[in-house]
Parts: sequence; C-alpha cells; structure tokens
Amino acid sequence: MSQITLLCVFLFALLSQSICLSKLTPKNHGSKIRGMFVFGSSLVDNGNNNFLPNSLAKADYSPYGADFPLGPSGRFTNGKNVIDVLGEKLRLPNYIPRFNDPSTNGSKILHGVNFASGGSGILDDTGSIAGNVISLNQQIRNFESATIPAFELQLGEKSTKIMSDFLFVVGSGGNDYSFNYFRGNNNITLQDFTVNLTTTLSLQLKRLYDLGARKFVLMAINPNGCSPMATRWFPGRDCFQILNKASHMFNSNLKNLVDAIRPQMPGSNLVFVNTYKLIRDIIKSPSTKGFRDVNSACCEVGPTGVMCKRGGLICKNRSEYVFFDGLHPTEAVNYVIADKAFKSNLEAEVYPFNVKRLSEIYV
Repeated sequence: MSQITLLCVFLFALLSQSICLSKLTPKNHGSKIRGMFVFGSSLVDNGNNNFLPNSLAKADYSPYGADFPLGPSGRFTNGKNVIDVLGEKLRLPNYIPRFNDPSTNGSKILHGVNFASGGSGILDDTGSIAGNVISLNQQIRNFESATIPAFELQLGEKSTKIMSDFLFVVGSGGNDYSFNYFRGNNNITLQDFTVNLTTTLSLQLKRLYDLGARKFVLMAINPNGCSPMATRWFPGRDCFQILNKASHMFNSNLKNLVDAIRPQMPGSNLVFVNTYKLIRDIIKSPSTKGFRDVNSACCEVGPTGVMCKRGGLICKNRSEYVFFDGLHPTEAVNYVIADKAFKSNLEAEVYPFNVKRLSEIYV
C-alpha cells in the first residue's frame, strides 16, 4: 500500500471519529451531558414492553399517548414521561430510544438508551404478576452486553472515556412493594425487606459505576398509597398508609445511600429526586399548583385498577388530573417533577443538589 493511500485511510478514520464525537457534543451551554441511560419501571419506560411477548404491562394502545406527538408509544401516561421532559431541559436532540426496539442501533444510541420495563423491580422476582418484564438486573446486563459494544463501535474507542458525560437515571422500587411484598406471603418485616431492597440497589449502582457511570439521578418512590389503584384496593380512605409508609422507608434509605455510596465510587455524583414529596404536595394543595382532581384516574380503568381500558373513555381536562390511570401520573405532573428535579434548590425536593448542577459537573 502506498504512502498516499495510507495517509488517505488515516485521514478518513480521523474524520469518521470526529463526526461521531461532533454528534455527541451537547448543545446546552454549561451542561456536560450528552445523553441519558435510563433504568427502572413504568414511570420511566418509553415502550420496551411493546416488544415483549406475553407481557401484560403494555401501554401501546389508546387512550395512552392521547397527548403525545407520536400517539400511543408504550409510555404509561397521556403524553410525555419525566425522562422526555428531562431530555428537553438538557436540550437533547431526540427522545431517548428504547432498547428493545429493533431500530435502536447505529448512531441512534449516541445520546443514550432507555432500558426501563413497566412492571419490573429491583428484585428479579418482582413483576411476575405482569408476565414477561425485564428486571433491573437484566436491564443492566443488556447495557453491558449489547449497548456498550455497539456504543464503542460507533465511537471507535472505549466507552469509559465518555460515560461520565451521560446521566444514569434509575427509577425503580415501587413495584417491589405493590406487586411483590404486599402481594406475597412474606415472613420478613417491612423494615428488613426495605433494607434488602436498598442493599440490592446499591450493588446495582456499583455495577453501573464499574461500567463507566459517574452521574446518577435516583428517583424516589411515589406516594402510591394515594393512587386510585390503592384506594380501589382498599376503599374508604384517601390514602393506604402502609403503602406510603413503605415508600417513606425506601426513600429515606435511598437518600442516605447518596452519601453512603459515594466514597465507594470515587469520582461519582448522585442526585436524589424526592418525587414522593413533589406529588404529595400537589395532592395536599392541588389548586395552588393548577390541579383539580387528585383522587380519580383520568382514563377509564380496567378490572385490575391499574391500567386504562383499551379504547376506553378519557377525561377532557387532563392537565388538571394528578393520575392518568390507576397508578401513573399525567404529563402535567411529569412536567412538575422534571422541572423541580432540574432546578429546585430545596434539599427536601432534590438532594444534595439539582440535576442542572449535576449536568455541569466536570468529571
């Protein structure tokens, strides 16, 4: 091979790499974030379960997506979920693609991938009631075995060099209580179950750290005891307090984990987003925040009390409702959560600081 040919090959390789890196350059001045990798359950899932056979946890039909530009997409709400809105605030160019979608490949993954699966949990056996779902452990394995190699192929270098420029959002735990602990015959106390849950999650976060993650956003469990699902299961009360107590215990442990785990993961930064408080504040004082109905599902709910009926009725004033179906918040609530997560300065809402500040940290 001549020297001129070798020079051309070298310049082509250099140009190709620079093109890939230019696609990764964030447009949000001040932000170091190029994208997001998302793990968790239905609150952050954007349609992975659509591609799972024998899964009962699917939101790929009307009236889900009534206000979403692409219609029913698998998001468990009427419009955008909290990940979509966070992406807007970070000025990411596109919606984060879902891992299970066969079209999620090539340059599409350069701004992150969503691995979340509705009905799943931190524990592997959570979600069996919903049929085929993807546990948090399996989501992490998918990231390691499939996405990282594909990512490195696009970049032409080791992914660990760039993973610190991505947010790793983890929103899981609620199903471990609603569809596991409180549905089974447990010989373990609620406190011991919660310790086991947060210990398991800490190991999962460390695994992500070993794979290159440095910036984490940890979502609290919502006040599920106040959801239409809970009040339907346990009528006669505004909120099912034992379910909220479980959420409180987990959230307290999760917030403490932010400080406890950092010394074990040098160079990492973690933000705890207290979605429990954010939604509970709306429920306590809805009119001051632009909401009216805090008890009812906006859509006509099916026999389980959780999911909307396929093609069922839907409320007209969706922005005034807290819950879209029996469990999941409306797009309006997702905007409140994402806005607070991104710029709140109250440690009771985000700890130890907000996502905007996290996005500006240089690692």
